[in-house]
Amino acid sequence: MAADLSPPDGARLRSANRRTALAVAAIAVLFFVGVIAAQFVGDAMTGMAVLGAAILLFLCIAIGRNIRK
Repeated sequence: MAADLSPPDGARLRSANRRTALAVAAIAVLFFVGVIAAQFVGDAMTGMAVLGAAILLFLCIAIGRNIRK
C-alpha cells in the first residue's frame, strides 16, 4: 500500500492558505487592539491579557479542527 504523495489540488490549497492567513491576521489585529487598549487604560497587563486570549482562541480553534478530522 503506497502512500499518496500527490500534491493537493489548487482549490484546496488556496482555501487552506486563506484560512491560515485569516487566523494569523486575526491574531495580529487582536494584538494591536490589546496594545491600543492598554494605552487608553494605562495598564500594561491589558495588552498582555488580550494577546493571551488571542493565542488561546487560536489554539482552541486549531486543535478543535484537528480533532474533528
